[in-house]
Amino acid sequence: MTANLSETLTLLLIEDDDGDAFLVEELLNQALAPPEIFRARTLLEARSKLTAKIQCVLVDLSLPDASRLEALEEVLAIAPRTAVLVLTGLRDVHVGVAAVQAGAQDYLVKQDIDARLLARSIRYAMERKRADLAQLKLIQAELTAAENSRLESALLPGPLLGSADIEHLTRYLPGSGGTLAGDFFDTVQTPDGAVHLVIGDVCGHGPDEAALGVALRIAWRTLVLAGQTSDTLLRTLDTLLRAERKAPEIFTTLCTATITPDLCQAKMRVVGHPPPVLLRDGVVEVLNGTPSGPPLGIFLDAEWSEIDVPLGHDWSMMLYTDGLIEAAIGEPNGLLGVDGLVNLVREHGVIDLDRLITHVGTLSDDLAAVLVRRRRK
Repeated sequence: MTANLSETLTLLLIEDDDGDAFLVEELLNQALAPPEIFRARTLLEARSKLTAKIQCVLVDLSLPDASRLEALEEVLAIAPRTAVLVLTGLRDVHVGVAAVQAGAQDYLVKQDIDARLLARSIRYAMERKRADLAQLKLIQAELTAAENSRLESALLPGPLLGSADIEHLTRYLPGSGGTLAGDFFDTVQTPDGAVHLVIGDVCGHGPDEAALGVALRIAWRTLVLAGQTSDTLLRTLDTLLRAERKAPEIFTTLCTATITPDLCQAKMRVVGHPPPVLLRDGVVEVLNGTPSGPPLGIFLDAEWSEIDVPLGHDWSMMLYTDGLIEAAIGEPNGLLGVDGLVNLVREHGVIDLDRLITHVGTLSDDLAAVLVRRRRK
């Protein structure tokens, strides 16, 4: 980095003393690329001149309408992304140090200024400000990542399974935008041996939708553990959704399944959600009789029918969100679709989540999938 100014900068000088202002302007005019300098004699005048094009502010701490650090605090509040260089007198060196501690990038004692020192201090102040902003962005990104991790953990919990007769696999992939969405799933085995599953998708993307998905998922687990697995469960979730959503157009699709303790039968509700894929005795099929009813959050008087599904003794079942079937494949605007998903399973001969995900194309939405199968003995 050169000590001189080799590019034309736009500066704001806040200085009430004409002699000091003249000295600063003359020294800066010696630069290879003299800056464009705007001057304000008071803090009040500076407010109107402190625009987005100002790259660095040189501010005297002894202004008619501001004392000590008041001027600095005002400048930092108005232009938090602009570098600030404080000018102070010999008797106020300690105030200059305090100014740096308060947020200024550097300070100069007026009596010690020369052209080279002034130019270098401006350049260093701007680079320090860039570094400070970059560090702030990094911290914000880390906080966002940590929050996303907590939300994903709450959206995608580990199963509560006590039986070794059930194999349980889950996968989750963010969409191409990388934005956290409201896809969620859960699995709970109750004391009677029944296995309960849910997968859901809150429409939209972002932390609000993800937080709503967390609330619905936790409510579902709580209701199941409390023995509520009938229409009461869906009506309670619908009520919760309406109370917690940020806008009336937000809705949620769901698919729930309750597998009987003998693992030979399932009762399912497909609530405006993509139909599960079943592999029974080597035959791949989509659950018939779907959907059970509309998504949650649309109709106040909605009803959801229960679907009885014989499973037999050799079966696999996959629940998934629409990110899987809406993956872009093949020709432009081509989507996998339910039929394409079934064909992939038939080609593989088994429901293999990793192989399916490998074969799908670009994801435009989050993808969540739950696979349960009866272990062969």
